Amino acid sequence: MLLDKQTKKEVKKQFESLKDSIKLTVFTQKIECQYCEANRNLVTEISGLSDKISLEVFDFQVDKDKTTEYKIDKIPALAITGKKDYGIRFFGIPAGYEFTSLLSTINMISTGDASLSADTKSFLDGLKKDINIQVFVTPTCPYCPTAVFLAFRLAFYSDKVTASMVEVSEFPHLAVKYEVQGVPRTVINEKYSLEGAAPEEMLVEKIKEAFK
Repeated sequence: MLLDKQTKKEVKKQFESLKDSIKLTVFTQKIECQYCEANRNLVTEISGLSDKISLEVFDFQVDKDKTTEYKIDKIPALAITGKKDYGIRFFGIPAGYEFTSLLSTINMISTGDASLSADTKSFLDGLKKDINIQVFVTPTCPYCPTAVFLAFRLAFYSDKVTASMVEVSEFPHLAVKYEVQGVPRTVINEKYSLEGAAPEEMLVEKIKEAFK
């Protein structure tokens, strides 16, 4: 058990506002994945706190059709889907401060409210190219959930945007590849980056650079 009795009570209360059903899809394996078991256990506990939440678990090595379908290239991984797949992924266990990102994302997908400004929605409606956003985090970073959830809000709203949380201590090779020296670090289309928990307008401006 990862969640204590009081935390479960609080989360269950929060989940009373859920509207549409959602699905949590976990990708795991039994060996050579330090955090896979803990990630699976956490998501399993969360799924048991509301009848609006269902759970699927797939083996990263065995269920190749599903890893391809969900575009999973590393584990532990979690996809949260609702009426459709919004391209929202957690790579690494959403523990510590990132537990907030997990709960916020579940609520957003179930209630259907991305809470974006009219200007941001107008920009996203006009996207002609696909945008992939990776937000690199650590569980002890209090500013990271803001950056993660903003990326997820954009992905939820637009079919042209996919977004993922990447926990750097679980994927150190990616920290090196993307030159992550501090978190949160947001990487857009492999090329453009943004430091810190930037406001919505700043992230949109950085995304626009990808089209120049």
